[in-house]
Amino acid sequence: MTKKFQPFSDDSASLSIGEFTIENGTDKVAVYGSLDVTRDKSGLKKAKALKSAVDAIVKALEQDKELPDESSPAEAPQQVKNPFA
Repeated sequence: MTKKFQPFSDDSASLSIGEFTIENGTDKVAVYGSLDVTRDKSGLKKAKALKSAVDAIVKALEQDKELPDESSPAEAPQQVKNPFA
């Protein structure tokens, strides 16, 4: 049995639908790739999987009572001295 995708619950889970990927994170969910939804049973299955994932993301966001207007941008990477040089 496949574990149900729970958005914003961890920084490691991902869901793949064909070549389309939804990567979980505690502060964001990344959505990327390509998905062909064909007019057949396989296409219907893919569309339902995508809808289920997006519905779960929307539900998680709607349930967050302290949702900010915008997230803070990620901190810029800092260059550090190479410890092996």
